[in-house]
Amino acid sequence: MGSINVFNPAKEAVGNDDFSVKVRSKSSDWQKLFVYEVKVDMHEVRKASMVTFDMDEPVEIEVTCHYTKEIKKVDIRPLAKNVASEKNGSVIRFLLEEPSKISVEINGDRFHNLHLFANPMENNIPNVEDPNVFVVEPGIHRPEDLLRDVQKPNSLGEAPTIIFFRKGMHYIEQVVFNIPSGKTLYLEGGSIVVGSFLCDSVEDVTICGRGILYLANFERFSSLRGVRILFSTNITIDGIMTIDPPHYSIYIGESENIKISNFKTFSTRGWSDGIDMMSSSNIEINDVFLRTSDDSVAIYGSRWAYYGDSRNITVRNSILWADVAHPLMIGTHGDAERNGDIIENILYENIDILEHHEPQPNYWGAMTINAGDKNIVRNVTYKSIRVEHFELGQLFDLRVVWNKKYNPAPGTSISNIHFENIDYRGITENPSRIYGYDKGREVEGVTFKNVSINGKVVMNEEEANISSNHFTKNITFEK
Repeated sequence: MGSINVFNPAKEAVGNDDFSVKVRSKSSDWQKLFVYEVKVDMHEVRKASMVTFDMDEPVEIEVTCHYTKEIKKVDIRPLAKNVASEKNGSVIRFLLEEPSKISVEINGDRFHNLHLFANPMENNIPNVEDPNVFVVEPGIHRPEDLLRDVQKPNSLGEAPTIIFFRKGMHYIEQVVFNIPSGKTLYLEGGSIVVGSFLCDSVEDVTICGRGILYLANFERFSSLRGVRILFSTNITIDGIMTIDPPHYSIYIGESENIKISNFKTFSTRGWSDGIDMMSSSNIEINDVFLRTSDDSVAIYGSRWAYYGDSRNITVRNSILWADVAHPLMIGTHGDAERNGDIIENILYENIDILEHHEPQPNYWGAMTINAGDKNIVRNVTYKSIRVEHFELGQLFDLRVVWNKKYNPAPGTSISNIHFENIDYRGITENPSRIYGYDKGREVEGVTFKNVSINGKVVMNEEEANISSNHFTKNITFEK
């Protein structure tokens, strides 16, 4: 395998001609990349671009912009990557020293931008001769295709789920592929599955590769998710992408020991969150890119058919882009009919937040904890988080709340919350909030260490533009 691995697109893949893109390394010639169309934003859905490839040494990228004749400015984000570019007319060139997920933006346009995913080389390609490995080859695959494929000796052994029933909630999903225990589903680069994957009451399942779950045309199936993990354990998702799921990209309900890495998604519809977790524990999320039209990552307690606490969850080395709502959200849902749930031991580390845009003030917050439904939220750390200028919202939102749209009862408490090495570059027009609900339902123990706004380390609530009420205790600032 060479230093660059480029995947030929399926013949029916939807492209975008806003850009032409080529890549090469010192040991390879220029190779042209297929530019996929990916839709972004919910308020005004627009067509952006995406390219993807694998690399294992520094590469040079050449991007030609076709949709404007005058390029005044080129931004390559996250800005913390410090990727310098050269421009010659409509041609932009830059170097990538290592695998990266970046956005190339012309004249400040974040909605017709080029998303470039330079993955690491695949080091753990499954053995395709193993009877427990099901391979999805390059090309377009629809549910009827997979139904034929599973008759083969090395198949998963089960047909797609045509009608899915669980605990009284009945709905038809004609595009869901049910994966049994002990199986690996490998999506080769250049494969596109028109449908959704379900892990329901299973264990030891892997979904991996460089393929795409394509859900852009399922207007009637408003509850369809990209991947659902329900009542399951030991599930791995690595390297795949979802495009425009009607609902969540990855949905985890009452499950544990889940690993998600190098996952990418784009969504444009209401409630099309990125990765949401209900009553789940021992979750590791690493190196993901989530551009979503609702919360990018959300951690909750009980909801719907899923009951119990959520704990021991890490999100690392990732890029979050919330065209709507929160990049990071904790706490809204829980078991209010009993004593609520405990959501604890959460770590967010080395994360770039590229956007937060929410017209409704009650849902502001790039980093948000809203404890409702009698929930206790505690022991949460935000470490090495870089937040770039966002359109509309606020930086922090820590509140014990009673959101009557969702909560039968207010939350119980928020405690032991740490913000360390937070760097925000942008306007702080809307104050951040730290609010308890009442005496006995308080926010206690919030530490800000080396939190900087536009290069200045803040040492008090005024400098940080934080509003708090009387139901808070022990809010401290450190250098």
